[in-house]
Amino acid sequence: MEELHVERGGDGPALLLLHGLGGSAAAWSGVTDRWPGSWIAVDLPGHGLSAPLPRYTFGALAAAVARVVDGPVAVLGHSLGGVVGLTLASGWFGVPVTAVCALGVKVSWSADDLAKAAALSTRPPKVFATEADALDRARLVAGLPPEAPTDRLVIRAEDGWRLSLDPAAFAVGRPDLPGLLSAARSRVLLAAGENDPMSPATHLSTLVPTPVILPGLGHSAHAEDPAALDPLLAHLHT
Repeated sequence: MEELHVERGGDGPALLLLHGLGGSAAAWSGVTDRWPGSWIAVDLPGHGLSAPLPRYTFGALAAAVARVVDGPVAVLGHSLGGVVGLTLASGWFGVPVTAVCALGVKVSWSADDLAKAAALSTRPPKVFATEADALDRARLVAGLPPEAPTDRLVIRAEDGWRLSLDPAAFAVGRPDLPGLLSAARSRVLLAAGENDPMSPATHLSTLVPTPVILPGLGHSAHAEDPAALDPLLAHLHT
C-alpha cells in the first residue's frame, strides 16, 4: 500500500478534498470538474490504497494529509473528512488553509454511538463471497448512494472480498467541534443535505448561526448531486 494515495488535477487555486469514513477519493469525481482551479484528493489513511495508521486520531489523520499539501488550499471535507479539514484549519499542521467547508459532519454522539464505534474498531474485517456483496456493504458503511463511484472501496481477500477500510479507523472517536471551530484560522462553513440524519440542521445550528442546508439531499450530497455543491465551491473560491 502507498503511504497516502493522492490524486491531482487542474491548475490554479487549490482545493483539498477529503472523503468520509469508509470512502475514497473517488467520491469526489463529480465535483473536481466544477472547481475553477487545481485540486488534490486523497484516500485517507486506512482507506482505499493508503496505508493504515497505528492509531487513529483526527490529529494523526490531519498530519498524514498535511505531508502531501504544498501551499495554500481551500478544503472541502465530508463527514470524517470534514473534521480532518477543520483540524487542518487550526494551522497546527503547517497547512495554510484559506477556507474550509465541512459537509455532513456528525455533531451529536450518544454513549451508544461511541460504544458501537469502539466495538466495530476491534472486529476483524468481514470477508464476502463476491465483490458485489462487499461493495454493497462498503456503500452502506460510507453512506454512499448506489450511483456513487466505488473505486478502491473493496479489495481481494484470501477467500473472497473485503472492505479496504481498516476497521480500527472506527475508533477515531467524537470530535471536539466547538474547539475546532474556535481554533480555526480561516473562514468556516458547515453544510449538510436537508435529509442527512447524521447532520440535521438543528444540530449544526448549535455550532454556527447559518449552516448551509442543501434541499432534498442526504448524507452524501456531493455524490448524490455534485452540482448542488456549487454554492459551497463558490464560497471556498472567494
